[in-house]
Amino acid sequence: MQLVTLSAPYGAGGSQVGPLVADRLGVPFVDRAIPSRVAERLAVPLDRALSRDESVGSWLARSGVWLGHVGSVLSAVPPPGDLGDEDRFRRETEAVLREHAAGPGAVVLGRAGALVLRDVRGALHVRLQGPAEARIRQAMRLERIDRATASARREQLDHAREAYVRHFYRADPADPAYYHLVLDSTALALSACAGLIVSAVRALEVR
Repeated sequence: MQLVTLSAPYGAGGSQVGPLVADRLGVPFVDRAIPSRVAERLAVPLDRALSRDESVGSWLARSGVWLGHVGSVLSAVPPPGDLGDEDRFRRETEAVLREHAAGPGAVVLGRAGALVLRDVRGALHVRLQGPAEARIRQAMRLERIDRATASARREQLDHAREAYVRHFYRADPADPAYYHLVLDSTALALSACAGLIVSAVRALEVR
């Protein structure tokens, strides 16, 4: 089995490195397929699963719930449904990840994969990172957007992803203790990062 979980903040190139690694390993790249499978499992429309997949972290970050704050959250816009509903989608997302872990292999992007699949023997857990300013510049290049847009997206998405992991798993997604390999994907070419990850997978296979 060749299973890789990939964690990456905004601008670190996770959506570029993930498919490269999957192609070189000959396994599926699992990202947008996750909410689709969740929708099937819960028998709900795909757009409903997508709204949970994309919105709950942002809502948690705005509300302060992820920090354990009990104060007013009047400025927050609540997600569709309540947090009990969000927890149900989270549990089904975990189930989908475990289904992929039980298969012949996959590259999984995000969804706290390193935490959900931490006990899977032979899985390689990878974190891409880089200084905020370098990630903004990389996002500008990859997405062909201006600095203001990239900066706003970095702040929003970084906070949302951190909120999701902290709320549901009580963990810091940037903590290197959760990963076998941590790469600065703003200093190394994304293709080089993919090559290093593939080499690490091969190294695990021969142990």
